Amino acid sequence: MLDLKHYEGSSPMVIDANEFVENFADKDWLVVLPRKGCHDIWNAFMVKNATFSYPSDIPFCPCTATSLPTQLISYDDAKSLYKKEIKVNPNFHINAYIHFFIDDQKFDGKRDSIWFNCEKALNIFRHFDGIITPDFSTYADFPDPLKRYNTYRMRAFGNWVSENKISVINNVRWGTSETWDYCFDGIPQKSIVAVGTVASGLKKSFYRPQFETGLRKMVETISPKAIIVFGSVHYDFFDDLKKQGVEIVAFPSKTNEVFARRKSHE
Repeated sequence: MLDLKHYEGSSPMVIDANEFVENFADKDWLVVLPRKGCHDIWNAFMVKNATFSYPSDIPFCPCTATSLPTQLISYDDAKSLYKKEIKVNPNFHINAYIHFFIDDQKFDGKRDSIWFNCEKALNIFRHFDGIITPDFSTYADFPDPLKRYNTYRMRAFGNWVSENKISVINNVRWGTSETWDYCFDGIPQKSIVAVGTVASGLKKSFYRPQFETGLRKMVETISPKAIIVFGSVHYDFFDDLKKQGVEIVAFPSKTNEVFARRKSHE
């Protein structure tokens, strides 16, 4: 028999949803069945079969990728390519993983939200090698509940996509130290993960210590076997991780590519 007191003060752990319901269904505070006529406007179906981290309740998102991506493509570019190719060849396939290291409005806006139009997004995903889970923003100046919610959505969405037989790699996003209690939850140990440096402000030395500290905390917490970096890796802390045996795989952003071409012509 499970006992909630057993978990108080303990380190984060995973609780199976079915086991939880079986053991706590008799509690007054647990509501199991929705009222007739209710609609799922929170995408609870995405975590129907999920396990959850305790005490954060962040759902577990498996890394189902068996190898590293050879190419990355942004969701907005993948969507444009899909609209063009689907008319010519309904069975087309692109050897690339879709990433979401782009402005939120391009994948989470009122008209283009993958959260509320997830089936549409799924149809696009099926024509690519897989996805890196969405980079729902968790900026340092966001209210804490919003940062937690977007972390939850990253894992919930990824879990649902993996259940639909599409290869998934977890994106990891952290903020200042208070986010470390939950921002690494739901990610498998020793798996492939991805991080973005494009919107992290690393060009300014002021922001680098916060990013580096969070990066090292992530490595300490989940021990990834490989880190995909979207953006520049020309920082000492990435070199240090390589020396420690962590595989760092870089994919330059469009901005990085432009600067690289300009430099080569100087």
